Amino acid sequence: MKAHFEKVTSSIKSSFKASVYEDKNFDTPWHFHPEYELTFIVKGEGIRYVGNSVEKFEAGDFVLLGSNLPHCWKDSIQNNGNVKSLVFQWNDDILGVNWMEKNEFQNIKSLLKTALKGIKFTSNNHSKIQTRLSKIMNKSPFDKLINFIQFLEELSNGEFETLTTTDFTPSLNIKANNRIDKVYDYLQENYDKKIKLKDVSALVSMGDEAFCRFFKKSLNKSFFTFVNEYRINLACKELIETNKQVSQIAYDCGYESLPFFYRQFQKFMDCSPLVFKKMYLKVKST
Repeated sequence: MKAHFEKVTSSIKSSFKASVYEDKNFDTPWHFHPEYELTFIVKGEGIRYVGNSVEKFEAGDFVLLGSNLPHCWKDSIQNNGNVKSLVFQWNDDILGVNWMEKNEFQNIKSLLKTALKGIKFTSNNHSKIQTRLSKIMNKSPFDKLINFIQFLEELSNGEFETLTTTDFTPSLNIKANNRIDKVYDYLQENYDKKIKLKDVSALVSMGDEAFCRFFKKSLNKSFFTFVNEYRINLACKELIETNKQVSQIAYDCGYESLPFFYRQFQKFMDCSPLVFKKMYLKVKST
């Protein structure tokens, strides 16, 4: 993915950066940085982009991103109120040179290596995680560092899933950042309408074929596969949070053909919309 380089600013007196992001929306563009990043969403919902992963996020979303892995969070247009997240960022030398080669830190080393593909932690105990992270932020500098390293060790033994596919390799071309941002913004504003390739390629001043090659090379997937992933993620949210008919959800997400919607849903979710909703309700009730 072509992404914008972000300079992470932190105090020279601190081993890592711990901050609370709170604003009207998540306005950081598609970007990357050498630092690892641990992000917990306290408030907000929308679509999370990590490498070639496209998933919906909401309060409780908890991810760990490896060095130079492109990412951004885009708010849902239905999002109301402010957004808030707890963010930790640090370099390889947080405990000095070659600290991860020590036997004591092999679990953390393995976790951070996996984080190069992006990690989503699957624990449902969101309030406990939020409380733990908030306490770490409020400790004295020494205790903050020690508690953070202990927390990474605990995470290395927890349950998680990787986000990007095994064949994903980021292409960090800063000049292409504006093109990617324009495509994201256009999709967010027009996902419920018919999206034409010529309109999107013209938006970034490229021919249709050149744009398709550019997008395929960037994400290892075609543009319209990306569009359908986005729409199906929104459809999942609607299935979970509303009582709308499947046909209405399909239409609201930009599908003019119900059979095509069903095929795309089966492709990305490996089940039908109704089965997906039943499984969610069953898990929620347990």
